[in-house]
Amino acid sequence: MRKILFFSVLMLVCTVAFAQQALWGGAPVISPEIHDNNTVTFRLKAPKAVKVQVTGDFLPTQKIKTPFGEFDGPGVVDLKEGKEGVWEFTTPEPLKPELYSYSFIVDDLKIMDPSNVYMIRDVASVTNVFIIGGERADLYKVNDVPHGTVSRIWYNSPTLGMNRRMTVYTPAGYETSGKRYPVFYLLHGMGGDEEAWIALGRTSQILDNLIAQGKAEPMIVVMTNGNASQEAAPGETHYGMVPPSMNLPKTMEGSFETAFPEVVKFIDKTYRTKANKQNRAIAGLSMGGYHSLHISKQYPDMFNYVGLFSAAIMPDKKVQSPIYDDFDQKLKIQFSKKPALYWIGIGTADFLYQSNTDFRKMLDEKGYKYTYYETGEGHIWKNWRIYLTEFAPQLFKK
Repeated sequence: MRKILFFSVLMLVCTVAFAQQALWGGAPVISPEIHDNNTVTFRLKAPKAVKVQVTGDFLPTQKIKTPFGEFDGPGVVDLKEGKEGVWEFTTPEPLKPELYSYSFIVDDLKIMDPSNVYMIRDVASVTNVFIIGGERADLYKVNDVPHGTVSRIWYNSPTLGMNRRMTVYTPAGYETSGKRYPVFYLLHGMGGDEEAWIALGRTSQILDNLIAQGKAEPMIVVMTNGNASQEAAPGETHYGMVPPSMNLPKTMEGSFETAFPEVVKFIDKTYRTKANKQNRAIAGLSMGGYHSLHISKQYPDMFNYVGLFSAAIMPDKKVQSPIYDDFDQKLKIQFSKKPALYWIGIGTADFLYQSNTDFRKMLDEKGYKYTYYETGEGHIWKNWRIYLTEFAPQLFKK
């Protein structure tokens, strides 16, 4: 009996060992490997490859031409082949604290790092990610602090004629506190959706950490889908797994701004909110900044805090909508009501830098008070995460 039991255990161990070998295919390749000095090694096992490269925002930028203009894009560097077909590259200098994205290029084919399960989608691009901790980047990490709740919730928009989805962050303790909370509406850019700020912007991590540190007030954060033709993010609607696209109808022609009061009404009805101007904020990046600008001036009694992150400013000249009529007069009314904060942030290399400069000049000439925050680099999530960490602590202060 003991012999049978022994052989049974032996067979089980062998089976597990063989299963693991089949699953992993031998010793695992570690990539990315973050060293103690914050240099990083990337590795890829590709014994039949002729050329392997890594591209990512940890490298110096390069100019990339797109249908929407020329942008700063991630650099590219070659890996060197080593033993057993493992290609390798180590950054020559330590990386600064930040959330970084990257992918491999094998013989001109872009692929994900098979050794790194952490990936993020940005419109139609998928990249691997890793974090170098320290300084501001610690706000992007999941730390040992009380955590809020992230929900995907549907609402009806009669103006747009469909049910639509939004992502809502409620702060730690919301479910049991019985309290009412201020609301921050946070809007994405062109091609993004209600998932963008949570995934790429690290909203829940940033808010959890700022609130825990006492640097931000506990607040509800509402992240809508700013594409008025969409029900929700690609793959999350009855249309199925349609390809994500930047070229969507009804994005910056007034529909979203017209329908936005329905979002506010739904949130005030569904959540325990402080339902007044003094306890509402709106901000967004790029197209979302454009929406924030025009929503806040269209409804001057709705928001006391406004944030424009690398914002587009004015509509295309071909666009006709009552939302954009009487721009100067609406802006005058908005500032006559003295918003608590009108905040503008942009990078010096951003393709929208000049239009933001012109807008600020106009505000200066009219004596409209605003706060300006300038960073380096361009139209990138690195900047927008920074802006969120700077803007959120200024909201709802007594």
